[in-house]
Amino acid sequence: MMTKPYLHVIAGYGKTQYFLALFILLIPICEGCRDSKNQPVSVIGSTSIQPFAELLAEEYQKNELVSFVDVQGGGSTAGIQALADGISDIGMCSRELTEEEKNHFTPIEIARDGLAVVVHKSNPVNNLTLQQIQMLFSGRIQNWKELGGQNMPVRLIMREEGSGTREAFINLVMKKNLVSRKALVQESNGAVKELVRYDPAAVGYMSLGLVGTELKSLAVEGVNPSAEQVSLGRYQLSRPFLFVLKTDTEPRPEARKFIDYVLSDQGQKILESEGLVRFK
Repeated sequence: MMTKPYLHVIAGYGKTQYFLALFILLIPICEGCRDSKNQPVSVIGSTSIQPFAELLAEEYQKNELVSFVDVQGGGSTAGIQALADGISDIGMCSRELTEEEKNHFTPIEIARDGLAVVVHKSNPVNNLTLQQIQMLFSGRIQNWKELGGQNMPVRLIMREEGSGTREAFINLVMKKNLVSRKALVQESNGAVKELVRYDPAAVGYMSLGLVGTELKSLAVEGVNPSAEQVSLGRYQLSRPFLFVLKTDTEPRPEARKFIDYVLSDQGQKILESEGLVRFK
């Protein structure tokens, strides 16, 4: 509430000066609101985790009417940077943290995900070895007929630098093999999905939980990608889905409450229903 001295000062102002003074007086109030429990819980990062986090936030908010959760993408590395800069409460990362990142951030595994190698539904190829996938994405195999497919050039779809999905693919599949410069780079799982969906010659990779029915997922080393095979450790291309916190800063109670919900039986059942493997 304004004190009388402020009222006396404002009374002598014109209309423009009045609103300027009112704005200045409201700044401390707005600053206080920024720190209040009503501030949205900001979750930023991996586009692989983003749709699952959005679903969890939607279900969470049905019961927690006073808690709003704002989920945004941008990539795993961008999520960690947003956390470091104080822009987000929680980072989302779809790869293991680097040794340097482990010095500053604490990972919380919320689920595990398979990394699916995807092609057009008309592609007759059903199974690839890890070596064949390496040869495809390094450019050493350039035509599908070399793998028993149709006589057409392979079109490679890669994720962008800073993507957790890309880094997981490099670590799990490519290792020290360089990716072909001819690969078309895309900035989200959704973009990869759309390109492969309409291109019989394309091959890409994406979160198993987001493949749906529009694409064909290839078996790797004879094992079909599925949540069950990931859970059993038989499907080799799997990676963690992580929520990330600052190590030296206690998260806001509202953020901790959302994390607890995600790790609860209710939250884990939602993730399982979407094709992910619950954390252990």
